[in-house]
Amino acid sequence: MKCPRCGVDDDKVIDSRPAREGQAVRRRRECIACDERFTTFEYVEVKTLLVIKRSGHRVGYDRSKILGGIARACEKRPVTLERMEAIADYVERELMRDIAGEVSTREVGELVMSKLRTEDEVAYVRFASVYRSFKDVDEFMSELRHLLDGKEDAGDRS
Repeated sequence: MKCPRCGVDDDKVIDSRPAREGQAVRRRRECIACDERFTTFEYVEVKTLLVIKRSGHRVGYDRSKILGGIARACEKRPVTLERMEAIADYVERELMRDIAGEVSTREVGELVMSKLRTEDEVAYVRFASVYRSFKDVDEFMSELRHLLDGKEDAGDRS
């Protein structure tokens, strides 16, 4: 591993521990030449996953798009970056279980929404409003009523 400071390819690992719920290994390294300390992550190489867009085009799966959408939905909400990463991790794990190697944007969106709904209802509504492309206020209000009905049902059980 090349040192990010001096570029020398000679370092030692000073700490290793699991990361991303056991899906990766985090390593702290120290450059032998300049004593710079830096972190690397090691992941299992996963199969190629294609996402089928609404237009029918297929594109490679891009985790950063999922995380970006989650981050926009959670803007100014009390959801930590760690929780957003955990949602993206969950979505990615679920998608990788697909044997076919292809998944629709609809399936991806539904997975994200299922986790956001339990994490932060405002973030869920924000994500759903963009993802579902509500045609008018009535559709949007219908979704809000559905969300509120679910809360009232849960409140009745307590």
